[in-house]
Amino acid sequence: MPCVGLIINDGKDLALSTADTIEARLKQAGYDVLRASSAAGMVGFANPEQHLRSKGHTACVPSHFQAGMDLAMVLGGDGTVLSATRMTAPIDVPILTINTGHLGFLAETYLPKLEEALEQVIAGDWTVEERTTLVVTVMRGDQRRWELLCLNEMALHREPITSMCHFEIAVGRHAPVDIAADGVILSTPTGSTAYALSAGGPVISPDCPVLQLTPIAPHSLASRALVFSDHEPVTVFPATPERLMMVVDGNAGCYVWPEDRVLIRRSEHPVRFVRLADHEFFQVLRNKLGWGLPHVAKPGSAA
Repeated sequence: MPCVGLIINDGKDLALSTADTIEARLKQAGYDVLRASSAAGMVGFANPEQHLRSKGHTACVPSHFQAGMDLAMVLGGDGTVLSATRMTAPIDVPILTINTGHLGFLAETYLPKLEEALEQVIAGDWTVEERTTLVVTVMRGDQRRWELLCLNEMALHREPITSMCHFEIAVGRHAPVDIAADGVILSTPTGSTAYALSAGGPVISPDCPVLQLTPIAPHSLASRALVFSDHEPVTVFPATPERLMMVVDGNAGCYVWPEDRVLIRRSEHPVRFVRLADHEFFQVLRNKLGWGLPHVAKPGSAA
């Protein structure tokens, strides 16, 4: 029997009612439906007085989700999608993102087109687009203290963020560099339209096999965003005596102490997004961020 997962932001009534509609329709078509709360992927922030998350980046996968599921449907906003990626990527299950939130930059479809989307799923009329993910690990000596899968970015900064600090960063085999800034962001191409974009980094097409290092408010004019091969692992050493805060995808993170180091490497398990139509990246930028829109009002034109 074909099997579909439903990952739901169960704090939203609209997502819950939509899930009921989808489950009834899929069961009528002969599908087995497995529900899970998106909270399973919401790791949150580790209390510095408690032991940090050391179970590894596969710990977010629900116990009743298995490799071989046809796909999982995600009901919520972009935060729910980011949570769902941690629940599905390690077992290579594709996700269909259905926006019930606000902007929905990562959404594939919307509620007015739900019935059409369900018909395509049942007919098998869909494709898969893979997006790079990262494994972010906090190490102290040989001990893994915290680890999580990352779709957008890892940001490391001091509290408060307005305080400048130093980072020693080693990219693959290259000589380490020192960056003085309020913080640093290490992002995927998917994350280039998120926090890294706000920090002045470039937009990167998702099919480029690269990572991006972006300083936050750098102290030197020479410290600018750097794009390099995603085959290069990255190690960040906090060269600052105070603890730092690390945030992954905006909704998870932990404290990083001077004796720790942060390892970032490309994961073997990309996020597999279900596409119901051709996914034209420039059109997404235009629709969601207003990129490349024509200037209607030009100098000298009539008011």
